[in-house]
Amino acid sequence: MLDIQTKTFEQLNTKELYDLLQLRSEVFVVEQDCVYQDIDGKDQKALHILGYKDEKLVAYTRIFQPGDYFDEASIGRVVVRWHERKFKNGYKIMNASIKAINDHYNTLEIRISAQTYLKTFYNNLGFKEVGEEYLEDGIPHINMIKS
Repeated sequence: MLDIQTKTFEQLNTKELYDLLQLRSEVFVVEQDCVYQDIDGKDQKALHILGYKDEKLVAYTRIFQPGDYFDEASIGRVVVRWHERKFKNGYKIMNASIKAINDHYNTLEIRISAQTYLKTFYNNLGFKEVGEEYLEDGIPHINMIKS
């Protein structure tokens, strides 16, 4: 069971901010061996969806209102600690993020830039591929829409 919390950037305390940046770095930079600028100046506009298990951050996303990242609302930086993936925590944090978009932005139209190897995962959540595959930070991605 994940304890899900939704916070603005200003509501994050220093430990929460440190923990989410550490988790993002652990997965996106170290595990995926991808050198890129994770701290991109967009966290301040996002709502942060934090998933805790036994008081430890194990899953995270950030969400944006329409117009702040894409024309549609969006979900990004979807991350689950590797040993927590087998418990379907990716689905749990994504479903919480979709609900948060509906609750905070009153829309269900969502665009994501998904790593291509995760298409089936996102298809299972109702997202459909749009456009062609492209490279982002050296990793194949595809735009996907849920409406």
